[in-house]
Amino acid sequence: MLIKGLGAVIPGGISVQDFCAIAGTDKAMAKKILESFVKNGIGRFEGDVIDFDSADKLKAAIFAIKNGATIDEVAVHLDWRDFEGLVAKIFEAKGFSVIKNLMLTKPRMEIDVVGIRLGIAVLVDCKHWKRQSPSTLRNTVTKQIQRVRHYVKKTRGAMAVPVIVTLYQEQLSFIEKVPIVPILQFSSFVDEIYGNLDQVNVIETE
Repeated sequence: MLIKGLGAVIPGGISVQDFCAIAGTDKAMAKKILESFVKNGIGRFEGDVIDFDSADKLKAAIFAIKNGATIDEVAVHLDWRDFEGLVAKIFEAKGFSVIKNLMLTKPRMEIDVVGIRLGIAVLVDCKHWKRQSPSTLRNTVTKQIQRVRHYVKKTRGAMAVPVIVTLYQEQLSFIEKVPIVPILQFSSFVDEIYGNLDQVNVIETE
């Protein structure tokens, strides 16, 4: 049931009628899906319109997974923007300053999401791909370390932690002390990171 609603979770206001059309379901089923979403903190009703924000599609996907949908079923409805939106919302909810799509120059590099708190920046690369080979994953980590070093070089007095967030990873793991975090565990990871800085790769200005 919930899978049908994922494609209709669009940032901004959408009427129940339009939700029906996009989800390919009748009004009764649409209302049932929407009420379930809202009850679980996904979107909010404003009259006969439901308002979604940029993080709600991924929240809805996670909710669907917890209720029996497979990751493969929900993944087709998601893109990189959904990951970035939820990562940013989690940072903001925990008192971080947030920068999305930070562009660095010379050389040109982009960092998906930066969360800054207590003088330490957490630089996140959001990955929406299926399970990868160890060599491909290691290459992803190497590139993120390069981005973080570039960020630190450009930011006086910076301390930064490279992090990879992914949909398909089943549990927290590390490569070169870089955390590879399942999106389902990202909130708790952020809660604990400052107490575990000795376990992660903290890159500082030389």
